[in-house]
Amino acid sequence: MTQYLFYPGCAMESSARAYAASLASVAKTLDLDLAEVKDWNCCGATEYLGINLIPAYALIGRNLALAAQQAKQQNGAGAHTLVASCSACYLNLAKADHYMAERPVLGERVNEALAAGGLGYKPGTLQIRHLLDVLINDIGLDKVREKVTRPLHGLRVAPYLGCMVPRPDYDKRWSDYEQPDELDRLLRALGAEVIDFPLKSECCGGHMPQISPNTAFELIRRLLQGADQYKADLIVTVCPMCQMNLDAYQDETNRHFHTHYRLPTVFFTQVMGLAFGADPEALGFGSEIVDARPALGRIQTTPVASGSVGARPRAQAEGLPMPGRRPEERER
Repeated sequence: MTQYLFYPGCAMESSARAYAASLASVAKTLDLDLAEVKDWNCCGATEYLGINLIPAYALIGRNLALAAQQAKQQNGAGAHTLVASCSACYLNLAKADHYMAERPVLGERVNEALAAGGLGYKPGTLQIRHLLDVLINDIGLDKVREKVTRPLHGLRVAPYLGCMVPRPDYDKRWSDYEQPDELDRLLRALGAEVIDFPLKSECCGGHMPQISPNTAFELIRRLLQGADQYKADLIVTVCPMCQMNLDAYQDETNRHFHTHYRLPTVFFTQVMGLAFGADPEALGFGSEIVDARPALGRIQTTPVASGSVGARPRAQAEGLPMPGRRPEERER
């Protein structure tokens, strides 16, 4: 068993409890030991870095310092690897580690702030990695396939990585900035039908529903339309913010645009747990606002015919979803 340091982030204890529950199930099945960083604090999400730079990086740096301390007490291959499941947390931790090294003055000022609490962090001490990266590249798809007892045959899924995981990719861990295929490959290993989803790394709007709802609804609409156009049963994501926006604001987006989308959005660990034979309720299915459980009824006992997955349909009148071009506008 390989042990990794694990930074859960705030969402896993609130809006993303299904992520936490399904991750615990999947980790047990794959013999993945995630040692939670003791006394961790919020990473500050996305806004704080634009408000007050040094306190924001000190807030993130405290988690790095605590993790580095804990790493000294561990042995094994993953002892100095810090894993984050939340995309915003992953990006913030990676940015802090990167910029503290690249900008020595910033690193010094952050460490001055950390010293007030008896802490310090030397950039580069830890490897910052996303959970999906570890599952793909350390655990491996062969082991994932070995654990599948209930293949997801016939379930059409849209792989949605979001904008914060594949970019800026300081350590060059992802296959592509715009069209990464890691989540696609994982979902196929579970037996699911992975649709062609060109918007897989586009932004969900982040906190825009609170700042500029009209902008947020347009970003959400594009994603829903893109998945619906290719007849997805589910949108599968790795990010708590993406899941919340597509799920919690789907009804408001429908009201805003007079649309009728009903596309469930779940975490990739939930569908992994499902394929591994775990109970759907224990994995958090049913806790989402747009109920995903009816979509699970489309799972078949045998694989679909080859050649039916992933091909783009012929161009239709509405075309691909583009910002600011709603169907009624294209008819003018």
